[in-house]
Order: sequence, then C-alpha cells, then structure tokens
Amino acid sequence: MKISIQKILQQTPFTFEGKTDLSELESFDNDIRQIGSVEVSGEATVQNKTITVNLHIKGLMVLPCARSLADVPYPFDINTIEVFSIDPFYTKEDESEIHPIKGELLDLTPFIKENVLLEIPFRVYADQETIEKHALTAGDGWAVVDEDEQEEKIDPRLSKLQSLLTDDKNENQ
Repeated sequence: MKISIQKILQQTPFTFEGKTDLSELESFDNDIRQIGSVEVSGEATVQNKTITVNLHIKGLMVLPCARSLADVPYPFDINTIEVFSIDPFYTKEDESEIHPIKGELLDLTPFIKENVLLEIPFRVYADQETIEKHALTAGDGWAVVDEDEQEEKIDPRLSKLQSLLTDDKNENQ
C-alpha cells in the first residue's frame, strides 16, 4: 500500500482504506499456513517534518493447532501507530521509532507485514471435535493405548514373572 507524500501534505488529515495482499508471509519461516488480503484503513497527519499514521489492520490467518496440527482460522484486528520523517537530513542513528522516508511515496506494506507477524499468537487450539478428528492414534512402531487395554495386556518379557505370582497365590491359599 503506497501513498503519495504530496497527497498527505495537501490534505491533512489524510484518510485512506484498501486491501493489501500478504500471501508472501506464507512462504516465510513462521506458522502462517494461509493469509490472503487484509483490510487496511487509517489516517495520516503531518506535524513539523513528521507524518504520523494511525493504522487499522483487519484480516484472517490460518495457523496450526498446537495439539493436532489441524488448521485453525485466527481472526486479527490490529491498531497501531507508525511515525515517519520527511526531513531529508534525518538519519536513524539511535533506536528511535521514527522511520525515514526516501522518495515521494510512503510504502506502508512492510509495516503492515511487521505488525501482522507480531500478532501471531504463541499457541492456538482447534475445537475438541476437530482435534479428535485429526488426532494421531498410531504410527511407525507406536500406538495410543487406553489404560483399560494396558491393564489387560501383559508385557511378554514379564510373562514368566506373572506365572510365579500366580503360583505364590496358589501356595498361600
């Protein structure tokens, strides 16, 4: 999403809205499995030689469930403020949150991507029905066993010991 600096300077506050395609985030090394276009709206104001942009980003991303790795739709709604400097002599030497602008266009796309990436939660969970549907019950050399099944089945390596225990019970009675 690119906005002309001249438009912002002529019409302050400058309001805008539109959609931005963020499908590139799917190829990054993160948990986002699917994300399409996000709705972006905002307002840009000018004060001295800085442009303050209030951004509202709204969309839906698909993330893996922490338990079953099933797809979980995760809606997000982000409000953020970004500050830009139009001073040609401004250099970002310190750790300030003011971003220099080079050229005649203000490109908000990298800042939109950054805020969406920061919005990814640590874990998401699918509903119980989806988890049960996608849960693994067996694999290469392993299987999920209920406690009832475990008690009935005796480890073959310990079967000789089991026979000794039954002999002891017979002798004691």
